[in-house]
Amino acid sequence: MKVLMVCLGNICRSPIAEGVLRHISEERGIKLEIDSAGTSGYHAGEQPDARAMKCLKHHEIDISNQLCRQIKSSDFEYFDKIFAMDRSNLKDLLSMCPEEKWKSKISLFLHFEDDVHRQIVPDPYYGGEHDFERVYELAIKGSEHFLNLQ
Repeated sequence: MKVLMVCLGNICRSPIAEGVLRHISEERGIKLEIDSAGTSGYHAGEQPDARAMKCLKHHEIDISNQLCRQIKSSDFEYFDKIFAMDRSNLKDLLSMCPEEKWKSKISLFLHFEDDVHRQIVPDPYYGGEHDFERVYELAIKGSEHFLNLQ
């Protein structure tokens, strides 16, 4: 299975989600191909935000080899699951998707939450360390839910 995590700039949330899903799936012995991308190309070619890397390093997960990139049309066909971090990303992904038949692959990462406010992975970019830690915790929750279905 091939999984793509998506946020706006691919610098905070989606790299964290990619790193956490990869870490947990490897611990469980589940083979996945995992990547992340942004709906925008603001940070293409850059490493994830230093605060995101620091947060995950604290949890013994290294994402320093990731490079930010913008989603491309071929991703919609290639990946089996495309997880958006918030409703704005979800809306953008659905409008960018080149084929109607691939839209069923796209959902919110925390789509399983009953409360619509808890379905969002908040953007930590303008926040502090605790905001990055919150994204890490939500990435664990979303990753474990996804892997439990595999």
